[in-house]
Amino acid sequence: MDTANDVMPFVTSAIGAYGVSVLAKTSELAAGTPVARGTRILQRVFGRGDAYSRAVIEAVAEAKPDDGPSHAALKSAILAAFRADPHLAREVAAMLPRVAVTAWGGDDGGVLVTEGDAPR
Repeated sequence: MDTANDVMPFVTSAIGAYGVSVLAKTSELAAGTPVARGTRILQRVFGRGDAYSRAVIEAVAEAKPDDGPSHAALKSAILAAFRADPHLAREVAAMLPRVAVTAWGGDDGGVLVTEGDAPR
């Protein structure tokens, strides 16, 4: 599992919703939403945010949703945090939803595959 890649949809949705203030958000967020999960991940990775992390988050907030350079800078900052604290990547990975894959053979012999959150 590539934790840095896996967190990107969550953290970018949180930044899209709250911008730079994402690091200051509190627990009023609905626990299971992708935005809340992204907010908690960003807060765990960056804490209250130094000037560099706030600048990276601001660049993502001000960019278009598919802006590659700002997303690459955010991913790079997350990877740097993981390198600085080897346990952080495991902690953040544990914050991600686990995906369960269910296969079902239908009456016609076809197979239906679904994905969803698995119980932890």
